Parts: sequence; structure tokens; C-alpha cells
Amino acid sequence: MPNKTKLTEEIAQFESLKDDNKPLLDKLEEFITLLDKSDLDSENIKEIKGRLNKSLDQKIDGRALIKEVREVSLSPLDKMDQLDKLELLLNNNHFNSSDAKKLNIKLGISRVVKGFIGLLFVTLGFAMIIMPAPPYFEMFTIFYFNPNDGVTLMDLISLIIVAVGIYIMINAILNLKTDE
Repeated sequence: MPNKTKLTEEIAQFESLKDDNKPLLDKLEEFITLLDKSDLDSENIKEIKGRLNKSLDQKIDGRALIKEVREVSLSPLDKMDQLDKLELLLNNNHFNSSDAKKLNIKLGISRVVKGFIGLLFVTLGFAMIIMPAPPYFEMFTIFYFNPNDGVTLMDLISLIIVAVGIYIMINAILNLKTDE
């Protein structure tokens, strides 16, 4: 019985999609009727076909499609439902490996930049701890090891900067599995 309600819901979704695109579909039917009645030569038909294909290709965004495929594959649905949705997505959209490669390159560059920024934060934080600073820049000493040395507020700020850098680097590494 649940399959019948699911099927009914899917039919309702398709009908709502059909109603949403009704003006566009009406214009498309009008365009096809005009093409049937016209006496265009093959060059004009090829030009129209090229313009139409170019417009449709621009409408399809590879990133959005890849994101939808990932969302469906990571959704907590039954495997058969996931398979049905993936099949529907891939049948209705133009998708090739070059789109995925372009996106992977961009994501890889993004991860490398994040990792580099994290490394810079860690280096800056340790440099602030190791390098001597003028007394007016050291601020307050929080814990004294001896009368001349201790942990200052500047050291704690430096440790916070190091922790932020480590967080950025770990986040860049962990995004390898979840990127999209």
C-alpha cells in the first residue's frame, strides 16, 4: 500500500511540474508548428538548431547537476528510491566527465589554498611565540615560570592563531570526502 501512495505523490509532482512549465511548453508547440509550416532550407535549420542547443546547454549548469546527484546519493532514502532518482536526473540532464573534471579541479585548488592559509596561520602563531617582542607588546604576564619569564597574553593569542590554522587545515583535508 505505501508504494501506491508514493506513486500517487510522484504523479502529483510531475503534474505540478507540467503546470509550472505550461507557458513554455505552449510556446514550444507553437514554435514546432511554425517550423512545420515554414519552408526553411537546411542551412537555416542548422543555424536554428545550433542556437537552440546553445541556449539549452547554457541553461544546464553542471555544478547544480553534480550537487543534485550528490544530494540524492547521500540522502537517507531506500537504495531503490535513490537509484530511481539518479536515473531520472541522469536521463533528463546532459552530464559528462569534463564537467566533473572541471569541478574537481576547482575544488582541489580551493582545498590547496585553504591548506596553505592554515599553514600560514600556524607559522604566524609559532613565530609570534618564538620571536621576542618588545615589552609594551607582550601585554600582561598570566603565569610566571621565574621572575623574568612566563606565559603572556600574547602567547595565548598566538596559540589561538595556531589553533585556527590547524582547524583550517583539518577542515580542508576533511572536505576531501564531502566536497562537492
